[in-house]
Amino acid sequence: MDERTLASRILAVLLEAVGWPANKLAGAMGVTPGTIYDYLRGKPAPSRAVLERVAATMGLPASHVDRARRFVLGTEMAAGHGSRAEQEIDRFADEIGIEWGEMYRAKLLRSERLAQALMDRMTAETLFPRLRALTPEERVALVQEKKPYQSWAVGELACHESIEAAARDADEALAWAALAVQIAGLAEGDPAFLLRNEGYARFHLGNAIRVKGQSLPAAEAEVLRAVALWEAGAAGDPEKLLNEARVLGMQASLKRDQGDLAGARTMLDRALARDAGQERGHLLINRATVLGKLGEHAEAITALRETLSLGEVCRQPHLAWCLRFNLLFNYCCSGLYSEVLGEIAAFRDLTVQLGYGKGLTKIGWIQGLVEAGLGRPAAAETAFEKVRQDFLACSNHLEVALATLELAVLYQEQGRTTEVQMLARELAPVFRSQRVSEEVLATLVLFREAVEQETLTIGLALQLREDLRRAGGLAELLPDSAPGRK
Repeated sequence: MDERTLASRILAVLLEAVGWPANKLAGAMGVTPGTIYDYLRGKPAPSRAVLERVAATMGLPASHVDRARRFVLGTEMAAGHGSRAEQEIDRFADEIGIEWGEMYRAKLLRSERLAQALMDRMTAETLFPRLRALTPEERVALVQEKKPYQSWAVGELACHESIEAAARDADEALAWAALAVQIAGLAEGDPAFLLRNEGYARFHLGNAIRVKGQSLPAAEAEVLRAVALWEAGAAGDPEKLLNEARVLGMQASLKRDQGDLAGARTMLDRALARDAGQERGHLLINRATVLGKLGEHAEAITALRETLSLGEVCRQPHLAWCLRFNLLFNYCCSGLYSEVLGEIAAFRDLTVQLGYGKGLTKIGWIQGLVEAGLGRPAAAETAFEKVRQDFLACSNHLEVALATLELAVLYQEQGRTTEVQMLARELAPVFRSQRVSEEVLATLVLFREAVEQETLTIGLALQLREDLRRAGGLAELLPDSAPGRK
């Protein structure tokens, strides 16, 4: 049998295997029925690529092309020998039946898992209001006692609540994340999925530790533990029930805080590629912040303006707040002070309306940047000193460090070395803190040593300030960090 006839016979066998007429195949492939009939007559013969496309169109794997080829050659050799030809037919039918059976079994299992997940989530939605009404201690007791609350879907809602709480209250975010980990430890089900689920919960715990500012090493340790569990349980979540984009976004936030801006940017790009839409606003604001820290302020402004149109941002006031704060900061870094002056009053009103008390302090920092940029050092000094004192009062050491460097630049430009020396001495609480990264501490060490050795220049002060802005502090305000209520 020549190759042309063989290819045509293979096409005919594939059609017979699934019971499709030629015109149905033609419609599914977007070609005319005459094209399929020509292939069946060998004028021209269908190529291997065409045969694989035919198989895919009919829902068959490409391996069926080879199976059909072996069948055609086997029956050709058995021609005139009835029993051998029947054996080839039976073997091919068995192989097709097994593969089709496995394919439909996989589809049915997927449908069953998705249906069960939907039921689990619906049940969790009915249970969760009771949890939300309790104190953190009462939630822990209820989950430990009542089996219905020991569901992965209830834990998933606790994770969501932790993310939402991070925009209001870091302690509450930590409590919800810890509850999610507790639930993950009590949940029952497929062992691989349970590993994946515990990893998901621990990502939120690590994120909450980072947002609270307790300790970056502690946050990293929790995230590393989460990564190991998440990857070990990958096979347990083929339907991607647990939000991978959020997981990648939380890892990116940690990298950002640790000063690994290139790594954070790469991780955020991966997260955006995997996002189904739920995380887009958070991820884009986070990415714009990283761009700003990298000095790419024009690109950050473009990204933030585009994000303003997202419905997700309109529905979540804290997202809109974070977005506008980052936009004002990038305007300042680009020297677009008129843009800031045109928006800051309305932004201050929004902050008051939302009850973000600490947000007003952050707006004071923006005001200081504007005053300094417009050449009004006295007004800038007043603004930055108030910001520094406000954050000293609540032990926000990262923000204290940045406000100190902002003041140091102003004093150095005016030749006020005594005040600069006083600022350096007042950084002692920051050096004792575990809430700042090694990069921030290294920048502050350089500043202190330059002051002590009287080698601090305006240029070096400016450079250290920019280093600190990139490393952290008020230069970043994200949807996973709270502006703070009164």
